[in-house]
Amino acid sequence: MNEHKYILAFDHGTSGVKTSIISTRGEVVASDFEKTPIYFLPDGGAEQDPLDWWNAALATSKRLARKGVVPAQEIVAVCVSSTFSSTVAVDRDGNHLGNSLTWMDSRGAPYVQKAMSGFPNVMGYGLFKVMTWVKKTAGAPSLSGKDDIAHVLLWKHEFPDIYKKTHMFLPSKDYLNLRLTGQFAASYDSMQLFWVTDTRDINNIRYDDKLIHSLDIDRNKLPPLKASTDVLGTLSATVADEIGLGRDVKVVMGSPDHQCALIGSGAVRDFEGHIYIGTSSWVQCIVPFKKSDVFHAIASFPTAIPGRYQSVNEQDLAGGCLGFLVDNILFHKNGFVASELPENPYKQMDEIASRVPPGSHKLIFTPWLNGERTPVDSTTLRGGLHNISKTTNQDDVVRAFMEGVAYNTRWSLMYVERFVKRKLNPLNMIGGGAKSSVWCQIFADVLNRDIRQVKDPLQANARGAAFIASVGLGHITFADIPNVISYENTYSPNPANRAIYNELFAAFLEIYKNNKRLYDRLNRLNP
Repeated sequence: MNEHKYILAFDHGTSGVKTSIISTRGEVVASDFEKTPIYFLPDGGAEQDPLDWWNAALATSKRLARKGVVPAQEIVAVCVSSTFSSTVAVDRDGNHLGNSLTWMDSRGAPYVQKAMSGFPNVMGYGLFKVMTWVKKTAGAPSLSGKDDIAHVLLWKHEFPDIYKKTHMFLPSKDYLNLRLTGQFAASYDSMQLFWVTDTRDINNIRYDDKLIHSLDIDRNKLPPLKASTDVLGTLSATVADEIGLGRDVKVVMGSPDHQCALIGSGAVRDFEGHIYIGTSSWVQCIVPFKKSDVFHAIASFPTAIPGRYQSVNEQDLAGGCLGFLVDNILFHKNGFVASELPENPYKQMDEIASRVPPGSHKLIFTPWLNGERTPVDSTTLRGGLHNISKTTNQDDVVRAFMEGVAYNTRWSLMYVERFVKRKLNPLNMIGGGAKSSVWCQIFADVLNRDIRQVKDPLQANARGAAFIASVGLGHITFADIPNVISYENTYSPNPANRAIYNELFAAFLEIYKNNKRLYDRLNRLNP
């Protein structure tokens, strides 16, 4: 294994693009970040401009190249991790035909619901129709309308001019790859949420014409498929020169954020679990089988490791709830804490939460600010603070937000462990939330699991992309990865907190059960 070769890894997330130079063994040498805006529209719209992504990728890459932290000739590949289920329509020249529809955009829900309806009906799905989908794909299009296929159907029905002009619909990762190389392609894993690939044979994933026909979309608008470790091509001369890299740099296909995070977490062997806490969150592990839990939106999807599945689920907002707390409540103009944002508000929230007793004086936060995906699929659920009293203060609110996200994760973990038929312990924790030692301990206590705080947790996606490229170019194998992952700390559950968290988690579930119909009535788009 060569110690002196590096990967330029892009971690494209909802909030921006983080670009890193990472060694073939996962050492993060340098990073740069640029924020990208998101635009929320009426009736569930959530869009981003793909040009913002590309400009951010170029800007961060050029700034890193100018630093000269490694010789340019030692950067041998570029690889992208990007948001799952953010979709771009492009023309024959590779130009995007408008904004991307992101993973939070639910406007296509009515068209998915119509396409998946039938008799007899089970939870909104036609029984025989959904059985066909589950058999072939391990799942089915989400009725919440947040999958790639819902975005395609929205364009087809409400923006027919865009649909007609579209040469190909690309996942966000593959749009960035197109800009890097000029090549149209997608990976097996990035196309999963189009729900038109047969994944029954993990070594022979292919488009299924019957599924495509059932959805009434054009087969020729779907990109060619490749493995995540395949070399897509060479970095275009124009891009290489603009960034300051060699013209022989390879672009490896890469993977969506879920799959890259798994690789970057180090939990790459069967039934080794990890938790990601970023804007959204998930609990995942590699599994040696194809299986589906259609009732709780958990399924076995292709992963970046050739020939392997991973259990996939996602909760809508996690760290994003703390962002909401910072921007809309704590430090909002005329807010009750301050009118100006401190230099590090999240560090300040850690300090606040650490002085509040576990359970936040029985204040409960439900983090469904944008609906939920797993273990329930709903666009109408909403967040709330429950059991407020006249003695509740701002400190209680801060810790309750952190605990509420952990309760939600425990809810998902409950069904993931049923799915894999075993307890996942320890759990590697990555994402921005894993930077907080206070939050890591809260997760350990609420989940009653050992939490291993992965070193450089914000770099997990980029590190995963670097590992994928390193494997694709033959510098390492996936089996080498656990031996090169480092941990900052391990947090064990505090038995003294077991009772309070068990009590409040039970109440958390009861809040959902007692209020789900109310939320549905209040928030239906077409009451």
